[in-house]
Amino acid sequence: MTPARAARRRPPADWRKRAEITLLSGPAIIVFVAFVIFPVIMAAYYGFFSWKGYGVPTDFVGLKNYLTILKDPTFHDALKHNGFIVVMSLILQGPAAVLLALLLNQRLRGRSLVRVLIFVPYVVSEVIVGTGWSLMLQTNGAVNDLLTKIGLESWTTDWLSNPSIAIWSLMLIISWKYIGFAVILFLAGLQSIPEELSEAAAIDGASYWQTQRRITLPLLGPTVRIWAFLSIIGSLQLFDLVYIIWGQYVASTAGTSTMATYMVTNGRNSGNYGYGNAVAVVLFLISLVIALTYQRYVLRRDTEGAITEGKK
Repeated sequence: MTPARAARRRPPADWRKRAEITLLSGPAIIVFVAFVIFPVIMAAYYGFFSWKGYGVPTDFVGLKNYLTILKDPTFHDALKHNGFIVVMSLILQGPAAVLLALLLNQRLRGRSLVRVLIFVPYVVSEVIVGTGWSLMLQTNGAVNDLLTKIGLESWTTDWLSNPSIAIWSLMLIISWKYIGFAVILFLAGLQSIPEELSEAAAIDGASYWQTQRRITLPLLGPTVRIWAFLSIIGSLQLFDLVYIIWGQYVASTAGTSTMATYMVTNGRNSGNYGYGNAVAVVLFLISLVIALTYQRYVLRRDTEGAITEGKK
């Protein structure tokens, strides 16, 4: 055997490693392709038809569904609502979650109980959350009744139907439900920061807030960026809370409709599944572009710092 042929032959350990990787990742790849990639391809295909949801689609309309989406003012409003939810979720939940995480990271009595109470809304079903808040925020609900009893009757309003207030009611509900996830995530990030750094800063004369600003927050940066990414994607795909509280028709008039509720209202509920699939593809593409852009410009340094084998 010539040296060149011997060099081309891979050692048995290399083939064994490749076989193990294939065996372990194969089922996950199959499931991903079957339940993610294939449905997206089929949705894009059905989006070219005027399809009623049964039988083989035959009424080919080309790009008509996609052009209708881009020209529809109702979809534009839903897109604006999603953008507002994305921005306000980051602004409202991020700082509050960081402050709560810093507080709960201290040695306080009953902090385990407080952590549980903060995290409970996140694990409660969206149906329960939506139903409960919709009952409390009705015109004759608990919130207006409480305001009346404490002498603030002038503050009572229609929290769910007033277009100038409904979106803020939605933000209150979203923040109450999902801030627990951010707090737990930030607490996990704080646990990975060595206490010796804070102790050294205290010895050097740094105050508590100087230590948090100069040491804790920069080291917590990767965790915050991961949470922001998850929050952005979740806000773009928001559906259940809006649909449960406002319903399929009231959401658009109250100013709380989202791209997902638009998809269901104008697709399944209207019997035009081809159009609904086209909306789903547009929503997927918007989320994909934002995710790739965020990963390229925000998460890049975190991923590069984690991958060291290639640099070696």
